[in-house]
Amino acid sequence: MKKTNQTSGTHLQGTVETSYDNLVKIFGEPHIKGEPGSKTDVEWAFEFKDGTISTIYNWKDGLCYQGDDGDPVESITDWHVGGMHKDALTKVKEKIEPKKAKQLELPF
Repeated sequence: MKKTNQTSGTHLQGTVETSYDNLVKIFGEPHIKGEPGSKTDVEWAFEFKDGTISTIYNWKDGLCYQGDDGDPVESITDWHVGGMHKDALTKVKEKIEPKKAKQLELPF
C-alpha cells in the first residue's frame, strides 16, 4: 500500500466507523487537509499492491464546510471510502478491522 494522487474518477463505495486517531494510527497523517469551504477536512489516498485505489475522507460534516457548527476531525467517527469499485471499501475495512475480516474467511 502506497500513497497516491491518482484519485480521479473515484467515488463513494461505502463508509467505515472508526475514530480519527485510529485512522492516523493505521494510515499515518492525512495526505490532504481541507481549507475553509472545502467539503472535506482530511483525506487519505492509497494504492494497494493489486492496483486498487482507496480514499478515506469526511464529507460535509467538519469545520471546513460547516464552520463553527461542524465537528472537529478528532470527534468524527463516520468516514467515507471512495474508489473505483467495492474492493476499495473491502481493503480499507481489512486494514481497520483485520480480526473481523479474518473471521469472515471460510475454512476451505
